[in-house]
Amino acid sequence: MSVEIYKINPEFRDIMPQEIIDLEEDATWGQKKRGINDLTDRKEIMEEHSLCAGCPEAAGLRYVLASLPTPEETVIVNSTGCTSLMFPHIALHTVHSLFGNQNAVATGIKRSLEWRFPNKTKDVVVLAGDGATVDIGLDYTLQSFFRQENITTICFDNEVYANTGGQESGMTPKGQVFKMAPKGKQFDKVSMWRLAVESGCHYSVNLTASAPKAVQKAVREAILIARDIGPTYINLYTPCILEIGLDAHEGLREMKEQDKDRFVSFKFVSEAAEAHLAKCKEEGIL
Repeated sequence: MSVEIYKINPEFRDIMPQEIIDLEEDATWGQKKRGINDLTDRKEIMEEHSLCAGCPEAAGLRYVLASLPTPEETVIVNSTGCTSLMFPHIALHTVHSLFGNQNAVATGIKRSLEWRFPNKTKDVVVLAGDGATVDIGLDYTLQSFFRQENITTICFDNEVYANTGGQESGMTPKGQVFKMAPKGKQFDKVSMWRLAVESGCHYSVNLTASAPKAVQKAVREAILIARDIGPTYINLYTPCILEIGLDAHEGLREMKEQDKDRFVSFKFVSEAAEAHLAKCKEEGIL
C-alpha cells in the first residue's frame, strides 16, 4: 500500500500497454489536491466497466474514486452486486466479501492495518448496494457503527436488487413495481441515513450522484472524519435505469428529479466531527 506499488518494473516496461504506463505517469497518486476536476485530463483509477450503458452507479463510482484523499493508502471492501462487476477494472486494493458481511470484513482489515502500520494513515472504505447494506447485511452494518469502527460506508442506493432480476429491497420506495415485485412495495423506504445517525455515525449524508462536486465533498469529509473520530455513512442514489424503465441517457435526469423528492439533501455532522473538519481545513487537508 504505497505509491511505489504503481511503479512498473523496468524489465517489463517495454512490453507494457500504454494505459498501464499512463497509470504510473499520469494518474493522481500521492497528490493532496486530487479530485473531480482530474476526470477531464488525468488518468483515472477506473476507465472501463462492464455495467449497462448510462448506468448512474458507474458514474458514481468514478466520482468516489476521484475523491479518495489517498487512494494509494486505501482498501475498498465491496459485496456482491452491480458494484462488484466494476472492481476488477480499478487499480486499487479491493476485497470482495460475502453478500452482506462487508462491514465485518472491513472491520478486520482496518484493525489489522492499524496494528501493522501504527504510524501510517490507512483508509478502509465499504462500497455496497442497498441489498447488501440495508437488507441482508444490516446487522453487520449497524454493528460496525455501534462499535465505532473507523471506516466509511458508502451505499450505492439503487432501490432494488438490480443484478438479480428486480426484487424490491428495504430501500425501495412505497408503491414501486418491479418484475419480481408485481404488487408493488407495501411500506415506506427505510431512512438508512437517519438510522446511521441513531446508530452512532458521526457523519451521515443522503444525496444523489447528480452533482459530482457534492459527491466529492461528502466522500472527502466522510473519510477524514472516519480516520480519527468514528464511523461515517454516505447514502448515494444511483438508480437502476434498466429496472425502472429508463433509457441510457435518462439517468441524470432521474437523479436531478429525486434531488427534490426522496433524496432532498440530508446531512448530519457530530460536534466532534465538526471540530475535526475545522482542524482539517486549517491544516489544508480539506
